[in-house]
Amino acid sequence: MAASFIRLNVLRRLSDQIWKGVNDKHVILWNKQLPCRPDICIQCRVLHLSFVWYKKRKTIEEKRNPKSLHYSPKSKAKDPIIDIWRNMTVAQVAKAMEKDIDHVFEVMMYIDNSLNYDKPSSVINNLTVIQDIVKKSGMKSRIVSPANMNEPEMINKDATKRPPPDPSVLVKRPPVVTVMGHIDHGKTTLLDSLRNTSVVETEFGGITQHIGAFSVKLQSGETVTFLDTPGHAAFTAMRARGARVTDLIVLVVAADDGVMEQTVESIRMAKEAEVPIIVAINKIDKQDADIERTKDMLVQHGVQVEDRGGDIQAVPVSALAGTNLETLTEAIALQAELMNLKGDPSGLVEGVVVESKTDPRRGKLSTAIVQRGTLQKGSVLVAGLAWAKVRAMFNEQGQSVQEAPPSTPVEVLGWRELPSAGDEIIEVENEKRAHEVMRWRESISKVEKQEAEREAVESKIQEHLKVYKEQLETRRKLGKFKLRPTGPREKEIKDDDQGPRVSVVIKGDVDGSVEAILDVLETYNCNTECKLNLVHYGVGNVSETDVELADAFKAIIYCFNVEVPDKVKEIAKISKISIRPHKVIYKLIDDLKKEISSQLPPKDVEEVLGEANVLQDFEITEGKKKVHVAGCRCTKGILRKSGKYRLQRGQEIIFDGLLESMRHLKNEVDSIKKDVECGLRLEDGTISFQPGDALICYEIKKEEQHTSWNPGF
Repeated sequence: MAASFIRLNVLRRLSDQIWKGVNDKHVILWNKQLPCRPDICIQCRVLHLSFVWYKKRKTIEEKRNPKSLHYSPKSKAKDPIIDIWRNMTVAQVAKAMEKDIDHVFEVMMYIDNSLNYDKPSSVINNLTVIQDIVKKSGMKSRIVSPANMNEPEMINKDATKRPPPDPSVLVKRPPVVTVMGHIDHGKTTLLDSLRNTSVVETEFGGITQHIGAFSVKLQSGETVTFLDTPGHAAFTAMRARGARVTDLIVLVVAADDGVMEQTVESIRMAKEAEVPIIVAINKIDKQDADIERTKDMLVQHGVQVEDRGGDIQAVPVSALAGTNLETLTEAIALQAELMNLKGDPSGLVEGVVVESKTDPRRGKLSTAIVQRGTLQKGSVLVAGLAWAKVRAMFNEQGQSVQEAPPSTPVEVLGWRELPSAGDEIIEVENEKRAHEVMRWRESISKVEKQEAEREAVESKIQEHLKVYKEQLETRRKLGKFKLRPTGPREKEIKDDDQGPRVSVVIKGDVDGSVEAILDVLETYNCNTECKLNLVHYGVGNVSETDVELADAFKAIIYCFNVEVPDKVKEIAKISKISIRPHKVIYKLIDDLKKEISSQLPPKDVEEVLGEANVLQDFEITEGKKKVHVAGCRCTKGILRKSGKYRLQRGQEIIFDGLLESMRHLKNEVDSIKKDVECGLRLEDGTISFQPGDALICYEIKKEEQHTSWNPGF
């Protein structure tokens, strides 16, 4: 009884202390004084439960002053995401999950409607089964398109060039000679003299607007294929294509101008293509012609002519007078003989597209040079994303030809789509094979486009995550983990209609000319002044669709050496669409620059009218105020009362504003001429003057702005 009484008293005393707020020391006391177990003794169990409740409850002080506890975010292991698509095979599912086939079959034992898929090659036509397999394997699934997957089953059906031919089947072929040089150095005139035609008269302004390919039969009886590439700076890519398809380069340099910008560029491209060079020093009949200086300039740019210890032939000629043209042709024939040029006239055709255009009467045409095989009527060709069944072939004179052996330039008719200049031409067996090649190339193009878009999206996501993590870190430092939006959400597509804008539609006669114009537009770097928007570009005449596009975007149609049908002109007139035809690229770009400049707002220009020197400061009383008046003498120009004035003391500007009063003697005047004294009072009468101060009178005028865009010519 005594022991039970003592224990009961201890329970009561400890229970009272617990309900009053007992600390951790009582736990030790309780464990020492009460050796019994709470699950046996009912009193100890009650006390134990009371103490547990006490440990969990919060005091009033804790509720009033909660402690901010910082916990690091729990790192959850994310399940891998598996890409799946419809009609996957069992083997493909296993490969996507990086598991073996037995694992998939074992998982399928616990999935409904999966008994029929008992082979690795079985096609699972139920997408739910595929999702369940991935889910029961501890992974997440994501449905994608099979076209986005790099499946090993995809077979390369592209058309490629044939292996190098057997030397025994090779025959001699004419050389392909490219004429290069600076603008207006006489390249086209030289070709005109060689073939005794008037090519230069057909070129507008004497400027070659695109590549011309033709064959010339020399007096020696040999045939040479010439390429006339433009010398204009805008046609750099076209000259580069000419260098890639050529065997020999004739570099035309004017004896009066010497080596110029495009001359250096032509030398660089010839060296990159590892093509031999023959220098034709033209215009030797001019008074200021200096052949020796021209040779020295060529040596400075790495062209070692024979007179300067090199192995490059340099022939002085006059294309206009026909001087030394035979010597030049002999040099070309000699160089071609040394190169021992041969070609394979048998088998499937290989070539290159030199130029392409759309003829309103004949359709899509391309100028091509055959490099291997013999092109015949009915051949099926592929070039880039275009294919053709040759319906007809024409030479440079427009005459129909039946076949084209190696090194022959021909105009090919029969393209379904217009090929791009520089594309490789490969002949295939039939139209079915051509369709296979087109499908393969289109799929590859689509994959490349998707990859580029994916990289762009991932770049945007990384930028967003970077900003998000920075903001989240700032919030964590403030004791809050979740990032909440602070303000209205920004627009993903921002309005950029502010400021001037010029929209254009480009139509050209050939693909190379359009490409050259686009290259010039790529150099536009003045979007801060005026935005330049290219709405559409294409090859061929201006159509009604072009007018509709221009009307929708308020654009100007620039047509380069193409026709505008009367019906299209009427529609454009009704829609108030400006169609501006040009035949020289200089004038087209100048017209575009004027249009851009006309859209720029006028700028303020300061015009100084006169200048006065302060002689003395006068302080006068006007009412209850004291104001300062400057006694001045006009030292330059004229002072006008309506103008603005700048008070300058040394290098410091004290005042910039208007006048309150201008007097000569006691009379109020509107202007003061040079060497006349006057009194000037500023709007701010509290400003005092010092002898030696300068008062500059000026006006602000509106002046038209001109774009700072420099296309390079």
